[in-house]
Amino acid sequence: MNFSVDKENKKIKVEREFAAPVEKVWEAWTDKNLLDRWWAPKPWQTKTKTRDFREGGSWLYAMVGPDSTAHWCRADYRSVQKLKGFSLQDAFCDENGKINTDFPSTKWDVSFSPNGETTMVHIELSYDSAEDLEKILALGFKEGFTMALENLDGIFNS
Repeated sequence: MNFSVDKENKKIKVEREFAAPVEKVWEAWTDKNLLDRWWAPKPWQTKTKTRDFREGGSWLYAMVGPDSTAHWCRADYRSVQKLKGFSLQDAFCDENGKINTDFPSTKWDVSFSPNGETTMVHIELSYDSAEDLEKILALGFKEGFTMALENLDGIFNS
């Protein structure tokens, strides 16, 4: 996995290859039941409340800890190109999807590059300010997202 931080341009870039064809990798990123299996770093779990994966749709979900603490997030899908990629705006929110402006919002651009039986996933995260980027990193994003992507590896290896 490649994980790089570009503070000057307020971006994080992640690249990760998965041992699965693009159709299976796409499904793991777009099917709510599969997302719930890998999106949260263990021992946390993802619980989807609502999901409408289409341009203009949204995903309302909670990261639920072992003590049942729930941290809610909302992803608003900006674009979707089947098997190629999608973009979204992600933010912390309450259980009804009302955005919590005390925390930064993240713009995600996710693309998929098939290579036979493997797929490279390219992720670019953009922030409004270097301070927002720093705040997300301080919340443990790198560690948590690395663990989540390892969970995704487990789906393909099971």
